[in-house]
Amino acid sequence: MSYQPTELRKGVVIQLDGKPFRVLEYNQKVVGRGGSIVNVKVKNLIDGSVIPKTFKGQEKIDSAEVSNQTVQYLYNDGSKFYFMDPETFEQFELPADIVEDAASYLKEGDDLTLQSFNDNVINVELSKNVYLEVTYTESITKGDTTSSVLKDATLETGLVVKVPSFIKTGDVISVDTATGVYRERKKG
Repeated sequence: MSYQPTELRKGVVIQLDGKPFRVLEYNQKVVGRGGSIVNVKVKNLIDGSVIPKTFKGQEKIDSAEVSNQTVQYLYNDGSKFYFMDPETFEQFELPADIVEDAASYLKEGDDLTLQSFNDNVINVELSKNVYLEVTYTESITKGDTTSSVLKDATLETGLVVKVPSFIKTGDVISVDTATGVYRERKKG
């Protein structure tokens, strides 16, 4: 399957120079006589680099055959991360360099998606937000409970994020996995 430049949208996975890329931004300019130029920012799903790309008129852009597999995270030993297919119960490992930044959000038993290209895992895809327990944060000074004051909080995975001063040790908070920013305290 191939795309015309005007069919590209945010999130579409394409193949350039034999590598898979995901479209992050899309902008189309219409030029004289019905032609158009499409400017996109694409992220290389193998090395994570982001590059701008311009497509003109009737160029053909190959789609990348990327497959997704839901897996359960089991544990890691520092250099390898271990996962299980929840349907077959088959266990397998991935090197830490593939898991990269996702490691800060992984808890034992979490479900996530692995993306594969040419039968090689290229990306660990997390949900947009994850709930993690605060294992340590400084106590607040009486009267200093406004949400505009931020402090560091260490979460159960070791990740440190800035949180409002009313968050305390033991609270469960939502963190945006794309930015690493606190979103909200879990209710109830």
